[in-house]
Amino acid sequence: MPTWTRACATEDIELDDLIRFDHGSQTFVIIRSEDDTFHAMDGICSHEKVHLCDGLVMEGTVECPKHNATFDYRTGEAKRAPACVNLKTFPVRVQDGQVYIEI
Repeated sequence: MPTWTRACATEDIELDDLIRFDHGSQTFVIIRSEDDTFHAMDGICSHEKVHLCDGLVMEGTVECPKHNATFDYRTGEAKRAPACVNLKTFPVRVQDGQVYIEI
């Protein structure tokens, strides 16, 4: 059964940036968009299993640091090759300056 898990504080992430969050054996990225909304998705690129935490956030996407594949952080959709497998996204809520994701 999914539960809400604290991932970070809102102040931990700059606008248009992301951080890595590990929980158990899963790795996620928490993204703060340029319009100050928070999003969460799998933190490993579906192409070559590279951590996305060193990637670039731009125009609604996260770019993988290895081969420049991009993923829409709202939907997880693979937007640019070489990635062709979508990533899973997770519900996010912000409460009292804390970011929670439903895992």
